[in-house]
This record gives sequence, structure tokens and C-alpha cells, in this order.
Amino acid sequence: MSVSMVLFTRDLRVRDNPALSEGCASAESVVPLFVIDDTLTRGPFVGANRQAFLRQSLSDLNDSLTRLGGALVVRRGEWVPEVLHIARAWGVTKIHVSDDVSGFARSRLDRLEREASASGIIVQRHPGVTVVAPGALTPATGDHYKVFTPYYRRWVGTPWRPTVSAPIRVNLPVGFEIDIGFLPGAFVAGERLSPALIHGGETAGLARLRAWSSETLERYDQVHNDLAGDATSRISAFLHFGCLSPTEVATILRGRAGAAAFVRQLCWRDFYHQVLAARPEAAHHDYRSRGDVWNVDSDSFVAWQEGRTGYPLVDAAMRQLRREGFMHNRARMVVASFLTKDLHIDWRLGAAHFMQLLVDGDVASNQLNWQWTAGTGTDSNPNRIFNPVVQGRRFDPSGDYIRRYLPELGDLDGDAVHWPGSAERERIGYPAPLVDHHEAIAAYRAGLSAGKT
Repeated sequence: MSVSMVLFTRDLRVRDNPALSEGCASAESVVPLFVIDDTLTRGPFVGANRQAFLRQSLSDLNDSLTRLGGALVVRRGEWVPEVLHIARAWGVTKIHVSDDVSGFARSRLDRLEREASASGIIVQRHPGVTVVAPGALTPATGDHYKVFTPYYRRWVGTPWRPTVSAPIRVNLPVGFEIDIGFLPGAFVAGERLSPALIHGGETAGLARLRAWSSETLERYDQVHNDLAGDATSRISAFLHFGCLSPTEVATILRGRAGAAAFVRQLCWRDFYHQVLAARPEAAHHDYRSRGDVWNVDSDSFVAWQEGRTGYPLVDAAMRQLRREGFMHNRARMVVASFLTKDLHIDWRLGAAHFMQLLVDGDVASNQLNWQWTAGTGTDSNPNRIFNPVVQGRRFDPSGDYIRRYLPELGDLDGDAVHWPGSAERERIGYPAPLVDHHEAIAAYRAGLSAGKT
């Protein structure tokens, strides 16, 4: 009897999963496996919030596979040896896995291919993490697109792969039940969860997509920057873990009223994935270095982390991040600009803090969006500066977003919620601003002119 393996990574779903569909169709039985990689659990890009979401997503995937006659095997250890141990034990001849883009993911897949080949096992990589595969679109000169707009023009006119149906049945090898053991509990003990996390899994992701698209998609372009309205889709975590297929989401929504602006956001996600695939070092190093000499100010950085900068919009956003493991995209740009331009603190420190707390923390999107704001990324505009008070007045004119996350400002009316006076700050115990925005930006621009950034 022919046996294949479906090795789940960032594709925790049964719908539109090419690796799962091909794995079930090409063999008489299949071994569905997810391995918790100990290397990742010890790494800098792992946080308790994402682990909780992952556990829920694995549980939901197991339920879906069980309804199809299968089950999910979850193991923990060194990824390649653990995968090959299970494959050899059950006579697997081919491993089906979704391709990925980070330097870590690619080196791990390359090693799996080498060591599997030595055992006579084929590893077949499938699409599924992006709408358009990284490297499928390249400019006439260069190996990847460095600017979004020309990439978008190509991307939006490129035929997408057809979505695939969930398998009708998942047949496990005879006797395989003895190897099934779902792994509950935390992967890394001792870390605090944000108290208002969303629930993970394909089932929750589909429900969220349907509800949001029916209620908000048509007016998305008008409301997505409304901080208090919270009208963004909030499916980013489901896309990161592959609980939702980006291709299926784009295919379902394309052509519907209001969908163009949202589908463009999916293209941004693909854009950053193809950048990281071509330049994996951009996860840790400037994509376009200006030779910045960053400030080292641990007290200011901790105040920024804890939402004590004295700038209400910045502080509200940082409190939202800690409470929900999520931050509105407009707010992400504002707090990143404040850290890198007002405080002139290294974008890598901010990106690492985000990765610790964000449920949707994605190496490609997080690191490269931080670089976009810092001015070291694909669009290296050093003068992209977000005035946090002006941004608050524009995108939270009622101040409801600020009051939601800064209850100490709850009784302030009118413009005071965006910029409390000294007496009001003292009365409610709200801190004085860490810096004067205009003075800080003037110093930053002077550094640019002198080449000392």
C-alpha cells in the first residue's frame, strides 16, 4: 500500500491546501503530521500569544481531519529528524509540504530534501502560503521587485492558481491509531498571554471572514483607517498560520463591491514575501542601509513598550497590543514612526517587541513594514514621519480609540484627549511627553542632512 505524508507548517487548513489535496490523491493512505520545532520555540520570533493561537489552530485542524476519517499527529523535537522518523516508521515514499520564504524555513526544507533523498523519500513542495508564489513575478532587471506599484500591476493581472477542494476522505495507514497523540498544553511555559486574544483555527477564520466581508467589505476603503471603528478584517493571524488560504480569500472576494482595496492588501503581503525570499537577511538587517547610528535609550524604549510615552495615540496603541496581541494597522505605522523617528531607536528592537506579542507576527510583513516606516526598507523615504497628535485627530477624531485603551483619559473631552495639558496630566497621573515631537523631528532631520542618522 502506497503511503504519503502531508507535513503541515503554515497551512493549517483542509480547504484549498494543495499539499493536502495532492497527498491524499496520490497515495492509498496518508500520514498527516505537524512537528513543533524546538529550534523555533527557543528563537526570538516566538511569543506566547502566537503559541496559544497555534494550539487552537492545530486542535481545529485535528477536528477537521477527524471528520474526514483521519487525524493529526503532533510531535515535538528537532524538525527534520522527527519528520523522517515518522516517515520511515510508516513507509512513506513522498512528503508533501507547503513551500515558504524565510531563510530559516528554506534552509529547513532544503535539509529535509537532502536527508529524505538519502532514504529514498521524495519531498514535494507546494504553493499555498501566498497568492502568487515568490519568484513567479520578476522585473526585467533583477531577481525581485523592489517597489510595490510595478509589482502590484503585474500581480493583479496575473492568473492565480485555481483553488482546490478539501479531500473527500483522509485515509490513515492500517494500525496508525497507535501513533496518534495530540499534544496539549503550552509549548513554552511561563509567558503571559494577552487577555483578549482571538481564537485560532480554520473554523474561526472562515466565520470571521464571512461576517466581516458581509458587513464591512463594501465600505472597506472608506473605513479601514477608522481607529475607533475597528473595521479591519482581523484575518491576518489566520493568513499567517494558513488557517485561511490567501488565494481562496482573494478569489472569493475579487469582483465584489469594495474588494479591490482589500485585495491590494493581500498583494502587499505577497510583495513582502517575495522580497524576503530574495533577501532573507532583511529579517535582521537594513534592506537599504542609511548607516544609521541609533540612540541607545533603554528607559525611553521601555516607556514606549509599556504605553507611557505621554502621546495618547502611541500609548493607546501599545496598550492595545499588550491587551489583544493585535494592533490596528494605522496605529502600527504611528508607533513605529515614533520609535524610529522621534526617539531614533533601532527598528529591530520595535520589530522584536511586536513579534513577541502579535498573534499575526509574520517575519516578512512585520520586519519589512517596520523597515518601510523606518526608511530602511523597499521604499526608503527618510521623511515619512507620522505626527501622533495629528494622526489621532484625523483617524480618531472622537477620541474613542484612545479612551478604550487609556481609561485614565476617559473623562477628558474634546481635543484634550489627544493632547492633555500639564495640569490635566498631573491630575490624572498621565506622564509628560518623552520628547517634544517637533524638536525631535528637527534633530532627526538635522542628522539626515549631516549624514549622522
